[in-house]
Amino acid sequence: MIDVLIQNATIVTVNKGEILKNSSIAIDGDRIIDIGDSKELSLKYPEVKKLIDASEKVVFPGFVNTHNHLFQTLFKGLGDDMVIADWLKKVAYPLSTNLTEELAYKGAMLGLMESLHSGITTSLDYMYAHPVKNLSDAVIKAMNDLKVRGIYARGFLNSGESHGAQKALFETPEEVEKDFRELVAKTKDTNNGRIKIWLAPSNPWANTKEMLLKTWELAKEFNTGYTIHISETEAPRRFTKEIHGYDDTELLEVLGIVGPNVLCVHCVAINDKDIAMFKKYDMKISHNPVCNMYLASGVAPVPQMINEGITVSIGLDGAASNNSQDMIESMKTTALLHKVSSRDPKILSAQKVLEMATIDGAKALGMEKEIGSIEIGKKADLVIFNPNLASKSTPMHNPISTLVYSSSERNVETVLVDGNIVLEDGKIIGIDERAFCKDAQEISLELAKRVYPK
Repeated sequence: MIDVLIQNATIVTVNKGEILKNSSIAIDGDRIIDIGDSKELSLKYPEVKKLIDASEKVVFPGFVNTHNHLFQTLFKGLGDDMVIADWLKKVAYPLSTNLTEELAYKGAMLGLMESLHSGITTSLDYMYAHPVKNLSDAVIKAMNDLKVRGIYARGFLNSGESHGAQKALFETPEEVEKDFRELVAKTKDTNNGRIKIWLAPSNPWANTKEMLLKTWELAKEFNTGYTIHISETEAPRRFTKEIHGYDDTELLEVLGIVGPNVLCVHCVAINDKDIAMFKKYDMKISHNPVCNMYLASGVAPVPQMINEGITVSIGLDGAASNNSQDMIESMKTTALLHKVSSRDPKILSAQKVLEMATIDGAKALGMEKEIGSIEIGKKADLVIFNPNLASKSTPMHNPISTLVYSSSERNVETVLVDGNIVLEDGKIIGIDERAFCKDAQEISLELAKRVYPK
């Protein structure tokens, strides 16, 4: 007997553009054990614990969000109509310094719940705000409670007060190292390896060289990932030059913080030299189009980087600079932003955007052997998409085009992570979403009143 059989589906494997019709996926434990013709697999696996009829539905790999600040989900709508410098001073830093364990947990839960509804099965949370202890544990608890796959990127800053960084968020290299080692120990060999720990300096300009080098050595010691905001606009790039004597990418190369496990976020205000460096060291990119548009930061040269063979994934960024956690929205935005900015309708296809949200996201996180496509032996992280649930997605001639251009979270019917159903019939398993949202609304209003009393 196997655990799950999804049958009669159209399967978009994201494996060399392959689309399978009238096909089934057999799952046992956390793995895909077979893919094939529905009739053949029904005969091959007559005993199944959970049978899912996916007739007239499409199965996609679970989507991968490579950049987020989950606690910011509680800050939606507080940062409208600002450039990033003002947004940091008026929104991100003041609210971050007032975080509590409860706020961090509920913000993470709310963000991950919204993410699940748009088919995100893997999220990287870049948690740079630690005004009090145990905030890391709060976010990881949310990931575990919702049974999603997560990378908890332990963020930090210890410098840059002259350029707006909040001293209340500063930590020493020793404090960061201690917490990182404890987090690795706590999460090792738990929850089937769903949670991994990375390191994440907030910005090059907001960290001393000592902090950057110390944490890079930790990343190498533990063979883990290292993610960092790079040149979101010209301003932070200039700050890095003023503080360190090098711009963002120059500093990384001078310090030796380069390699395939380095995930650079935003990369808007970059040049050909930077792109050549990313290519040279096989560094990965997280493109955050909605955030970049919301803050009017600019347009990252994504097509150019892709043409150079650089892996570019999609990040949603925190909801304080996006106002949602919706991968389907971000896929459409990615495609349209680059078409209009280049005035070339062919520059970024729906197929490529889907790859950015799946297999390229997996590559950016060093997980392409486990997730990102539907293949035998990979993790059973899957999205069952029903085009018949909304007029917006009807008719469907091409499932990839429909997903990217003509759908919404309403079409996400079922989501599996590690072979477990975590969302079914559009509802998250084990959570009273309405009650949770009501509670989150109340505590976020209390936070806003505390930070903005007038």
